[in-house]
Amino acid sequence: MSEELICITCPLGCHLSVDRLGDGNLAVTGNRCPRGVKYANEELLSPKRVVSATAAIVAPGSRAGTLIGGPPGGAPAHGLGDVARLPVRSTAAFPKQDVPELLAAIYALRVEPPVKRGDVLIRDFKGSGVDVIATRTL
Repeated sequence: MSEELICITCPLGCHLSVDRLGDGNLAVTGNRCPRGVKYANEELLSPKRVVSATAAIVAPGSRAGTLIGGPPGGAPAHGLGDVARLPVRSTAAFPKQDVPELLAAIYALRVEPPVKRGDVLIRDFKGSGVDVIATRTL
């Protein structure tokens, strides 16, 4: 029984048909370039994803780590406009099966402004070589 994938490595969007062979390898057809074979092998044997999420922002100088968030129906008192969470992302694709653990680490973050886009918030998560960076300047 073959699996069907659409290759996303180039604009051609080849419809791949993938059969698992007895020796654990994959037989890929439908690709119009070598990247389709590589994509199918990575996606089915060791899938990875770039992770995007948001991290909590704490009030600058807050000893207790008071989370930022405007009062209901009122203007935020922290001077950051309507920003209550900081968008972040991984710097590279991360093993799909470990994404929940990375997300838990991101959601546990408490970021204190100022933060610049590109600042590393988590370095080399679990020795993976993948960092988590801010994607917005606050």
